[in-house]
Amino acid sequence: MNEYLKELCELMGIDSPVTQTYYRSSERIEETVPKYAPIGTHFGQRTFTCNALMLGIPPQVVMKWTGHKDYSAMRSYKT
Repeated sequence: MNEYLKELCELMGIDSPVTQTYYRSSERIEETVPKYAPIGTHFGQRTFTCNALMLGIPPQVVMKWTGHKDYSAMRSYKT
């Protein structure tokens, strides 16, 4: 499914360059990739969860929708 999402975004022209930063051990690595490259189902789940919380939907309801079992697993979304 993630490959189909990437292909769809590429066909839609969502291809401006973005820089991804991540760490491998203590080494900082930066890569410039097309915007469609990092998109996947988890990206959509994070966006949905963050937007739902920003709209004021109670965390217990959002947890039920997203399948989170405890609040600590979802705490990083509330930024």
